[in-house]
Amino acid sequence: MTQADFSYAAIGDAAGLTARVSVFSDRPYLREHIADDLRGAGFQLGQGGNVATLLDGETTVLGDVVMLDCPMVDAAAMASLSRLDMRVARSGAQLIVSTSLDALDAVFSCFDQSAPQILVDASRAERMVAVGRILGTVMGSRVRELSEADRIALLHLTEQVDAIARRRETMEGTAYSAPVGVADRSSDFAHQDGEADQSRTRRSVAPPLPDPRLVRRMIRQRQDRRRFFDAELFADPAWDMLLDLTAAHAEHQRVSVSSLCIASGVPPTTALRWIKQMTETGLFERVEDSSDKRRVFISLSSAAVDAMARYFAEVMHESMAAAA
Repeated sequence: MTQADFSYAAIGDAAGLTARVSVFSDRPYLREHIADDLRGAGFQLGQGGNVATLLDGETTVLGDVVMLDCPMVDAAAMASLSRLDMRVARSGAQLIVSTSLDALDAVFSCFDQSAPQILVDASRAERMVAVGRILGTVMGSRVRELSEADRIALLHLTEQVDAIARRRETMEGTAYSAPVGVADRSSDFAHQDGEADQSRTRRSVAPPLPDPRLVRRMIRQRQDRRRFFDAELFADPAWDMLLDLTAAHAEHQRVSVSSLCIASGVPPTTALRWIKQMTETGLFERVEDSSDKRRVFISLSSAAVDAMARYFAEVMHESMAAAA
């Protein structure tokens, strides 16, 4: 497919606005699929072509949405991706990057300014959902302007839409090998005013984190449920990642992005959306590897460490009170 194949007449939405999507991939068949899908959904397609066309700066207009397919990267590609990150951030475009689990850590480390959506081994349905998810942002409805509760509710909704799209794709005969996981529960940390008053004294001094062996045992017990029940019934990536990072913090271990995705118990693309959400809400922190710029780790923020320590202290207190 040539660059000319990506030029279509402008298509407006109900408000008369147009979203232009540019697609870059070294796999011609994939560009063909994405172009057909986007055209069928009513999007306008802008400049596109192979990855070098984008990374080497030959493309002058990025468009509203840039979709980049890079399943593998080397050192030179990482340098180009870092430059693309700055370029996209300055332009105000929205970036979608599709990669593989093997390249995830390297790709993730390249983007710290443009806040892209990163898809891992994405299906056609997932790519379309990703474009649709940021359409509201392109049209002026910025997610960052929503309240924290609204943002979490929106994330839940998009996960449900994503699951429906995957199931529909499966019914149409397209295999999807990643486990399905839909986050359908909000935070379990809400406390009634009376309970908060009773525990205020205990909370005046921050307790230490629990023994990491206790946390690891809790993680194993949560994973064991999948042997007897559908894993989707218990999908709770936010909590599973909090537990994994809590144990790692107590063990003085660093956690890579790919490792945290695995710990979440949901598909990597879903886990990445949760990592982004948890980072934006101040629970996770992005930690650069000082000895290797190609690696980025995820850790708990100080506020999250304090919250997890207090949570486990509360649980232990209630357990001891019940046993007394």
